[in-house]
Amino acid sequence: MSAAPTARSRAKIQSGGGQIPRDSPGAKPNNVPGRGFFLWALIFGVTLAAYWPALGAGFVWDDRGFVTPPQLRSWAGLARIWTDIRATEQYYPVLHSAFWVEHRLWGGAAVGYHLVDVLLHAASACLFALILQKLLEAERTGVKALAGATRIAIAWFGALLFALHPVCAESVAWIAEQKNTLSTVFYLLAALAYLRFERGGPGSGPRSLGGYLLATGLFTLALLSKTVTATLPAALLVALWWRRGRLGWRDVTPLIPWFALGAAGGLFSGWVERTYIGATGPDFQLTFAARCLIAGRAILFYLGKLLWPADLIFIYPRWQIDPAVGWQYLYPLGAVALIASLWLLRRRTRAPLAAVLFFAGSLFPTLGFFNVYAFLFSYVADHWQYLASLGIVALAAGGWGCWVERVGRLKTEDRSSDPPSGFGLRQFAFRTHLPAAALLVVLGVLTWRQCGMYRDVETFYETILQKNPSCWMAHNNLALYLVNQPGQRASAIAHYEEALSIKPDSAETHNNLGVALVDSGRTAEAIGQFEKAVRLRPSLAEAEDNLGSSLASSGQLEEALQILERLVRSRPDFAEAHNNLGLALAQSGRLPEAAEQCREALRIDPEFIQARRNLDVIMLALEPGQSEPNTGPGK
Repeated sequence: MSAAPTARSRAKIQSGGGQIPRDSPGAKPNNVPGRGFFLWALIFGVTLAAYWPALGAGFVWDDRGFVTPPQLRSWAGLARIWTDIRATEQYYPVLHSAFWVEHRLWGGAAVGYHLVDVLLHAASACLFALILQKLLEAERTGVKALAGATRIAIAWFGALLFALHPVCAESVAWIAEQKNTLSTVFYLLAALAYLRFERGGPGSGPRSLGGYLLATGLFTLALLSKTVTATLPAALLVALWWRRGRLGWRDVTPLIPWFALGAAGGLFSGWVERTYIGATGPDFQLTFAARCLIAGRAILFYLGKLLWPADLIFIYPRWQIDPAVGWQYLYPLGAVALIASLWLLRRRTRAPLAAVLFFAGSLFPTLGFFNVYAFLFSYVADHWQYLASLGIVALAAGGWGCWVERVGRLKTEDRSSDPPSGFGLRQFAFRTHLPAAALLVVLGVLTWRQCGMYRDVETFYETILQKNPSCWMAHNNLALYLVNQPGQRASAIAHYEEALSIKPDSAETHNNLGVALVDSGRTAEAIGQFEKAVRLRPSLAEAEDNLGSSLASSGQLEEALQILERLVRSRPDFAEAHNNLGLALAQSGRLPEAAEQCREALRIDPEFIQARRNLDVIMLALEPGQSEPNTGPGK
């Protein structure tokens, strides 16, 4: 966004000969053949260059959970993506449908998913430029005083800033965050379609119902890719206010259905976070005052990372929030003071306030007022400001454009002076375009370096721990990787123990440590870890299943059967629990019942190889003198 110009800047800026205004129909800068293709190619080219290391990266964190699992790779699986909330990691059916298509194209090759993310990011940058151009053409903001070439330069400089800023690397180099890159493409397409619809009316012809329906459809696709895009209608109102300095019912009314759609999507996502993802418990029981402290601190934190992108970490240290500590109120007070000062400045220029309102509004779903599972380990994350950063990037590009115009006026005035002081094209470029180009190069290099951490799982977590050694989640996840590497089990156990020393109430880590101990032959110690996990989080079915299985293997069959039978009643779709119950029943000599449990496990997951093998063994044991027929999925 550009600052609204002063009265002086409304004068027409003359071309080199002083005859043709650059905004006039006879000016050529806006009509250069191939300009659009060149600019799009430039964006895609520099984005691919900056993200080149990401193309050779692998799967990290929860990437494999988002790549379409075997049970969803059929056409019936595609239908389940839309109809079964629990079929995928998160209920974003458009996103998971895209993953479904991608898996059909390149299967499990990580490079394909990374390439799509990079291309989507570049496409978002180009769409962002088109929206900026459209906004800068507004007739009531005074922005039209900017030369046509300058408006184009602002728009595409903003696109390059967004494409190359290292804060975006987390969203682009992390496969699971295709929900960011994909949803932003739909978000920007919806915004562009709505702005075209909105330009209808008095003096511009009637508004098109088809245009409105197209914009609404694109907005719905954005919501079904990631519900943070629910902030779009509010963002559009901010943009319209910036253009005109006022809002009327004509502006608000078409967006009322969008607000309703966004609210429904947001509430549904919040319910899924709590019900299926696990955003509940003591870590999420925050007072309203604590949530305000988080929000104020997060806004300033994100602004700082945008303005000075140093020490970017995938998982930032989790703040200790305490409403009883007075200095923590400086953060929300600082955020309020910033917005208040920009409000007072609005009569001179509305652009900074509009940019910050867009920024804070787009961040709102993750500012702490709603529970997000990731709050377990950090209240902030770079990928949460991917969409919001567009507001500050637009403001920076607009500020640069105004500086270009100012230096251009000095150059023009110098030519008309007698004698001229020698202010030429070289000085003009040195003051305007060279600093901008240098900034883009620096940002691109930082992004290239940031992508290196996604090379493989071990590099990924070790990089996090180098910058944030108290990150219990990184210790836990690195251990999950190491436990499956030859000769690394002891190191994995050490990382689990370090994670528990930082966060002793992590039920998942107690469960994971128990699994590693079982694999090391330390079943008695493992049982203690599983018991702690179940006590801390009774709903953690995996821990209850592991506890029952370990008790059975240690000969405590009666207790094991009680636990496993209770578990399959509460979680009838849990294939592993049915299989382990089958093994416990077989140990108890109840072979027909054991066979039924293994069959049930195979009915739930037909590719469950261990259950098939167990059924085969049980059926062989049943053959001599038993009436149970030797048939079933194991054969």
